[in-house]
Amino acid sequence: MPLFSLAASLPLILTACAALWGGVWGWLALGYITVMVFTLDRLIARQTGNPDPDAEFPAADWLLVALGLGHFAVLALSLWAVSGQNDLTALERALVAVSAGLTTGQISHPVAHDLIHRSARAKRRLGRLIYTSLLFGHHASAHLRVHHIHVASAEDPSSARPGEGFYRYAARAWPGGFIAGLRAESRLQGDRPLWHHPYAAYLGGALALILTTAATLGASGVAALFFIAGYAQGQILLSDYVQHYGLRRLRTAEGRMEPVGPQHSWNAPQVMSAAMTLNAPRHSDHHVTPQRPYPALQLNCQTMPILPQSLPVMAVLALVPPLWRRIMDPRAAGWRESPSGPVRDLAG
Repeated sequence: MPLFSLAASLPLILTACAALWGGVWGWLALGYITVMVFTLDRLIARQTGNPDPDAEFPAADWLLVALGLGHFAVLALSLWAVSGQNDLTALERALVAVSAGLTTGQISHPVAHDLIHRSARAKRRLGRLIYTSLLFGHHASAHLRVHHIHVASAEDPSSARPGEGFYRYAARAWPGGFIAGLRAESRLQGDRPLWHHPYAAYLGGALALILTTAATLGASGVAALFFIAGYAQGQILLSDYVQHYGLRRLRTAEGRMEPVGPQHSWNAPQVMSAAMTLNAPRHSDHHVTPQRPYPALQLNCQTMPILPQSLPVMAVLALVPPLWRRIMDPRAAGWRESPSGPVRDLAG
């Protein structure tokens, strides 16, 4: 737990310092979440051991709640800083904006993701509020009601198809997830009043945030909110794109989709980026056992698809579709053709 706490908290702390004081703090915030984590991933031996899968981690949820509450403080400070209601220079405000986008996309997102999977209602609501503050509230419904059910199939907007570039994927997955989540939640609504619909909270909360930001920080504050939220949404879409690219579940002889297995998600064994993102790169085990706490997630490099580089590095490569396809298409094809394990050199 200490490594999770340190690695995931530092981006929030450094971004807050950059928003308050500018100067070197902006470079430290941006440098930590990019260069520093990449360097430590290269220097530290890959994580091959697994904790006890049935172990309990009482501090894990406390860290989620602390990081979740910290998200709102850092977002508010960042909006204030980027909007120009201070003495920061244009460069310092730009560093805060990018650092806040990366931090909310790479730390707040896995925090919210884990919270919406928790059994306690208050924690689930906190996760939804985090997504709503990023103008992406529907992701909570689309993830639980659609993605986890239809992952690695054509019915899931968040599962990237073989050969599909990131930009085509993003243009399809954002509205597709919104609509699929809306339909799934509407089927569960029954006769309850409209204001009980989760999408009423997502849309109403987003509108309330925009209006509050406009009233307190003006048009520049709203522009800052759109930039930071849009940057974070791009990070979330990149994460989904990378973690399921080109993998597909097969249909059984009865025409049903096979159960979700370890072969339907990409994983990465690098230590520091995994700690910073609360073990998000151990994605196969999360889909097989979604209630397992993040410190206990398992990784098996022999039976699970393994990315050739860490998750953040692969997200950057995904921004160049020809390069991405050259690296990933043979690997994805290997797992589709031999779900129990492709040729080892294709598995990374």
